[in-house]
Amino acid sequence: MKHSQPNSALLLRLLGQQHSPQEACREAGLDHADFQAWWRDQLKQRVPDQNVRCPSEVSSPVRILRDQRGVPHIHAESDLDLYTGYGYAMAQDRLWQLDYYRRQAHGRLAEILGAKACPEATGGAPTALQRDTIARTIGFARIAKTQWQVMQDSAAGRLKAFAKGINQLMEETRDSPPIEFALLDYAPEPWHPIDTLAIWCEFQYYLTVRLPVIYVPEIARQHLGDGPLYKAFLQGEADAESILPSGSVPASLHDPVGRAVGDPEEVVGSNNWTVAGSRSRSGHPLLASDPHIAFNAVSCWYEAHLVDNEGLNAAGAGYIGVPGVLFGRNRNLAFGITNNICSQRDLYRERTDTDHPNQFLSGGKWMPARSLTERIEVRNADPVDLEVVFSPTGPIVDHLLPEAARGSDPVSLRWMGATLGPDGQTARGAEVGVLMKTNKARTCDEFRSALADWRVPTLSMVFADTEGNIGYQCTGAIPIRRNWHRGYRKAWEPEDAWQGVVPFRGLPAMSNPQQGWIRTANNRTAGDDYPYPLSGTWASGHRAQRVRQMLEANDRMTRQACMEMQADTLSLRAVESLPHLLHLLDAHPDPLVRRAAAQLQAWDCHMEPDSVGGALFETFFAKWQLRVASQRFPPAVAAQVADSIAGLANVLLESDPAGWFDNEQTRRDEVSQTMLEVCHQLETQLGTDMDQWTWGQLHRIHLHHPLSYIGAVSELLDRGGNPVGGSGVTVCNTGMDPNYAANMGANYRIVADLDPGSPDLFAIDAAGQSGHPGSTHYCDQLPDWLAGNLATLSLASADDLKNVEATMILVPNGTATRD
Repeated sequence: MKHSQPNSALLLRLLGQQHSPQEACREAGLDHADFQAWWRDQLKQRVPDQNVRCPSEVSSPVRILRDQRGVPHIHAESDLDLYTGYGYAMAQDRLWQLDYYRRQAHGRLAEILGAKACPEATGGAPTALQRDTIARTIGFARIAKTQWQVMQDSAAGRLKAFAKGINQLMEETRDSPPIEFALLDYAPEPWHPIDTLAIWCEFQYYLTVRLPVIYVPEIARQHLGDGPLYKAFLQGEADAESILPSGSVPASLHDPVGRAVGDPEEVVGSNNWTVAGSRSRSGHPLLASDPHIAFNAVSCWYEAHLVDNEGLNAAGAGYIGVPGVLFGRNRNLAFGITNNICSQRDLYRERTDTDHPNQFLSGGKWMPARSLTERIEVRNADPVDLEVVFSPTGPIVDHLLPEAARGSDPVSLRWMGATLGPDGQTARGAEVGVLMKTNKARTCDEFRSALADWRVPTLSMVFADTEGNIGYQCTGAIPIRRNWHRGYRKAWEPEDAWQGVVPFRGLPAMSNPQQGWIRTANNRTAGDDYPYPLSGTWASGHRAQRVRQMLEANDRMTRQACMEMQADTLSLRAVESLPHLLHLLDAHPDPLVRRAAAQLQAWDCHMEPDSVGGALFETFFAKWQLRVASQRFPPAVAAQVADSIAGLANVLLESDPAGWFDNEQTRRDEVSQTMLEVCHQLETQLGTDMDQWTWGQLHRIHLHHPLSYIGAVSELLDRGGNPVGGSGVTVCNTGMDPNYAANMGANYRIVADLDPGSPDLFAIDAAGQSGHPGSTHYCDQLPDWLAGNLATLSLASADDLKNVEATMILVPNGTATRD
């Protein structure tokens, strides 16, 4: 550098306090080139060395081999040593992310970020204080502490070993921690197994609670009543697309098992499928899986290959902070999951009375309220004391609901994730132990049996083994309800109480179906003839329908064909509705709209980045949903419910059987006006040359870091910005924020060929293995992800593993010193 070395701690704090790089440079006396060199050096020196031997609390050496993508292949003799190495490797790659997720689960984000910081770049995302309020109200940490007290010794021992590995790395890097700790000027606290359970609990809440699915219909009922308009509002899309074929189970005598809904968080889903050897070119089963969740600079999934001498040899990805493989394979079996979306929660109206203060009516009796105060520390501000009130049903959550969803009665949440098991102890956290079994399962039958203790979330699991079997299992504790409906239930009515859960043997399942394939995509689990109520609030069946079409069209499936399916961008929503839209735009008086109609006429309904038709259709449909909602709701409410109205919006392009619009001419005029507004919007945004109005100009994948809200830091930590294909209803799933950017989607993909002679997994992450911005593996997989490529994740032995990039060995204390 030209100048003396700057005070790095001060400079990093200035950046963390939202000083721009230019301001920080002036303070430190640096020019731009000096700053860039200093920043690169700061990032590089904080990446842990992965080519060393070091002492550890292990009983025998643990080898951590890094492949060409930086994925750790962890080899140990015992399972406890393996989990120590697992925690150590995860902390090497993701220590700050581990602490961030821990704080999110414990409700301690505002303590380091401040009250108003918004860790997600998407507009309207909750602030740090709002996230903490959710965590403290639901009580992720309280639930985790209770679970830890009753956890089985074997699982508890592994979580302790996992924590030991994290803490070892944390201590070793105390003087040079990940850059985020320095930017925010704090240090991590020791890891405890309760932290793992709290992170898992928060993830389960994220997957299963989705309050808008309940409160949006409640808002709609207030404005529409219970008649045909309300029924029209509730309709979903492609609801006939079922995982279990119709007629595959005996007829039931209860209410419908559920229905597809207009879910504003529909893109938070997944695809998976498995194909029997009879329909594959190799003669062996194939399996593919791709979870859909937020795109970020640091993935929520953590890839690893885990090997011990006690029967474990599995590779794939699990959730950060939680040991175990959720999507992947071992040498005998492959498995993938999707969110089943069978309801595990309800919102209840509570009855109160001035004659019975601080009490709730339950079971015909007035029961006392319970309460506790949670103190939330806030950076650079006074702490916030949150009073959490509990009815016999659960916590009161009015403060978590939008104003339009509140009424005169308090609203409580009952959630399976916080519900006591039949033995009087909370059954939460059992899933961590289940993963330890499923990762070792050798056959489909063993895998299915291991799922019996899984409670939350409800999942659709597909699996296949090297013996040629394929299978499906719905898993999770699904409450049995009488008179199931969306919207609020009544806490004082016994009829609205849960009546137990569907037994494991009663959950939907399949083994080696005659059709030779199984697919799930958050769609309907079973038809209304299913013998148990499933309370499904499923996503649109479009993705499942498209996967089925591709599977039926190819009776010689290959790994490459599965990869191409994962990258498929055909929008069946567009296939359904485009002819009706074009009919309504025919002979439009405005020449700009006529040109747009011509582009749509020539479009093949694939949401490719270079597609003008894709941009026109997707922007139109988003505006059309809002216009449809605005016909029956005041502006503020229309904006809240518009994302939940896709099914009705689709139908209204063809006809208006429920009389949503005043008359037919109004419907036609509103369609025409919406398209005209879209054309003017795109003209303003992208210019007058319509050929440049491509989907990729609008729809880009941005890999934001959680600290992107600090404008000074975002340009240093964010990556991406590439055009990307797909949409929220395509198999290549890339949802969009209000500005059409791809904020969520299929951020991890795997394909497995169950050929016994080639036990490899093929996988890709949209980001990368490392959470260190100075690592070569920070967001390095995005180009391959965009191209639809997968990389080999080998299950080879440590001696046979090829393309080893780094070798780390943890040796028992006292037998070696750190190199």
